[in-house]
Amino acid sequence: MRLYIYTILLSTFFLPCSLLSQLTIDTIELNTTFIPLKANETGRNITVISSENITETPFTSLDDLIQKFPGVEMQTRNRFGAQADITLRGSTFPQVLVLVDGMKLNDPLTGHFNSYIPVSPGEIERIEILRGAASALYGSEAVGGVINIITKKFGTTQATVTNLNGEIDLGQYNLRSTNNNISVQNKSYFFNAGINYAESDGQEIDSNRLEGVTLDSYSPFFDILTLGASGGVKLNDNFSLTGRTSYDNRDFSARYFYTTSRFDKSVENTTNLFNQLQLKHVGNTSSTQINLAHRRGTDEFVFSPDFPSTNVHTTHFFNAQIHHLRSINETLSLNLGIQADRRKIESTDRGNHSDIHSAAFAMLNYTPQQNISINLSGRLDNDENFGLAFTPQMNASLRQGKINYRASVGKSIRGADYTERYVSFNLENLTPGRSLGNPNLKAEEAWSEEIGFDFYPNKHWTFKSTLFARQSSNLIDYVSTNEADIENNTNLQAGQDYFYAQNITDVSTVGLELELWHSLIKSNTISLDGSLGYTYLSTSNDQDIISVYISNHANHLLSANAVLGYGKFDLSITSLWKDRSELFAESINQTIKSNFNNWDIQLSYSPIDQARFHLKIFNVFDQQNQDILGAVLPGRWISGGLRYNFTRAQ
Repeated sequence: MRLYIYTILLSTFFLPCSLLSQLTIDTIELNTTFIPLKANETGRNITVISSENITETPFTSLDDLIQKFPGVEMQTRNRFGAQADITLRGSTFPQVLVLVDGMKLNDPLTGHFNSYIPVSPGEIERIEILRGAASALYGSEAVGGVINIITKKFGTTQATVTNLNGEIDLGQYNLRSTNNNISVQNKSYFFNAGINYAESDGQEIDSNRLEGVTLDSYSPFFDILTLGASGGVKLNDNFSLTGRTSYDNRDFSARYFYTTSRFDKSVENTTNLFNQLQLKHVGNTSSTQINLAHRRGTDEFVFSPDFPSTNVHTTHFFNAQIHHLRSINETLSLNLGIQADRRKIESTDRGNHSDIHSAAFAMLNYTPQQNISINLSGRLDNDENFGLAFTPQMNASLRQGKINYRASVGKSIRGADYTERYVSFNLENLTPGRSLGNPNLKAEEAWSEEIGFDFYPNKHWTFKSTLFARQSSNLIDYVSTNEADIENNTNLQAGQDYFYAQNITDVSTVGLELELWHSLIKSNTISLDGSLGYTYLSTSNDQDIISVYISNHANHLLSANAVLGYGKFDLSITSLWKDRSELFAESINQTIKSNFNNWDIQLSYSPIDQARFHLKIFNVFDQQNQDILGAVLPGRWISGGLRYNFTRAQ
């Protein structure tokens, strides 16, 4: 069967060879590659979400926005940003690296918090999504891919441009939502500030009744606040100094977010303070950056108010990075860098721990001809958790007429987070079915390969096809294990089963990504933009182990977006369909159905250029969806509001 699939996909790859002709492809230079390259020079499949995409797309949070574009799956526990796990190319959720302006945001406590991005939508210049291995550049966690949030920086003219934009929404279930941003930019300095707020009582969920057990109904409320500010100044023609600070607070119902226990009445509160500082020198043929970042996070988790069950965690992540870019000649560019970071945790159920990590990395870009690019990367990591590790990467691209061919191969690595190593360690008489950490976990390792092409028949259409594979060893996941087979079993009940973190050997993933992008303006009054993406994934492990997160991804993922503009009206439609394994939890009588289907619609009217009224309908057809077993997602949800945008140049 797999040979049959490969034959079809390889045929699809070579089909466009007969369609070659000359076309100049205009693309922006990407920040996610340490050497600034255009997308068609990277040898990778990279998606760029622009600020215009953000304005036109109906979404409830940044994780909701990102999943509307091809190839990204969010396993959501509630909408409006309460919590979502990110997966790329069949990865587990801790295997996706999230960056803000190139600096690591991933939480050392747990990958469940990786989507807590402390940036308001108005602060974002663009979002770059790199699919596949990137550990040779960024180290641990960059297995399934990288999501880099690029915030607004210096302007392009001497004139000072001030922009004020935002959105105010009211909706069902006492929904109150707003995001607002102000920016001041010119060539010498910039300032941004933003606020994002969303609060609701949540839709009431009528829990099913079990024989002999009554489960009360509940409302998954949320209260989310994000504040951010950034600024920068050009010290002279060569030096610039920029900084950013942000605060994020989320208070929400976490019922059935992590367990399917009928005793689960969880509520959770998380806070994050994220600070960044960058000093940059730009010369004629080189540039040097010094980056510092610190993330402080707190998490207070109450499993149930019916008995003592409060866990409190505080984490610190310090990260320092220096890299130097040099253009050697017209064909060679080199980036060299070093990194050091320290992770620390203070936890009531995981204990107190800290780790130090350091790394050296390099990237070489070779362009022997104008239409050929070869990128070589290598990184040496030294971590107190997993020791020394070397990760290489090679990417290549060939541009012929309307087609860009690309190929990539690389190694990735991920060390276990504090939850995987120590969860429930300090809890006495742990009840069966709970998760338990394993301090002896080895680091995950994987080799990833991909081949693909981008076809540009004209300026309105883009078609992408990518075939990829990943072979993983020592993959970390939770496996139902009897107490007798667990080494650290001093706090367990005799003869009972627990979800014990283990290394699973030899896990293979193979997949295909197909994307179609379209942009068309028929006249001054009619416009049409859209994208269509399909991802096929198949994951298997030689041990045939049934675990919690491996193979929890969709086998088939289909996303579609369309924005139709007619005069002063705009209609935005986004849809998401996925097919995955069906799961059932007897304890709470809940089922994840094999088919997930969701449609969102936004209708807008702009009486003037500076203001736009809109109506949003999320989950239009009122589907009963779940991404995580037990965490029922909202049904149809209607809201309306106003978006404004004022700009002044002086």
